[in-house]
Amino acid sequence: MLFYDSRMMMSIHRCSLPPDAFLKRYAGNVGYADCFRVDVPGTIGLGRYVEAFYTTRLFKAERAILSLAGHPSSDAEAALVAQGEASRFAAWHVEARADDQLLMCDVTGRTRSWFKVASNQDGDTTLYFGSAVTPVKTGKAGRKSMGLVFNVLMPVHILYSRALLAAAKRKIARSSQYVMA
Repeated sequence: MLFYDSRMMMSIHRCSLPPDAFLKRYAGNVGYADCFRVDVPGTIGLGRYVEAFYTTRLFKAERAILSLAGHPSSDAEAALVAQGEASRFAAWHVEARADDQLLMCDVTGRTRSWFKVASNQDGDTTLYFGSAVTPVKTGKAGRKSMGLVFNVLMPVHILYSRALLAAAKRKIARSSQYVMA
């Protein structure tokens, strides 16, 4: 199940950005920001989450496309960024980082990917994933717009974001089972 697992996808919830989210600076105005969350058993650190996310089979498909566009990457590079030992990965660089969250910016400066971990009331971990897209100036008046392509692809983006978070949860769960065995 490379792209879709309905049971796993049902556990992914769209939510508001937490008050301290780095991504909040891009929400509102004419830009776009979203946030999804899922709970996982146990205590999961930011590095483990980010590495799992960037090394899922689903995200490796995106990495392959980016490689063709001149932005190659490896699992080792993903691990270095996840652990805070590097500031670049594929087409992104670290814009902001704290112990519990990471904000990545793409080479165009137009899109952001955001990751956060938080302990929840059950003593487990909530994983957050969000994206932001900033508008571009269009027309002679220089008004800012998200553009037709963005609007047309929005449903695909939302499905893909949920699938990426589900894939990261699945990878973390598998690695936890392996460690416990």
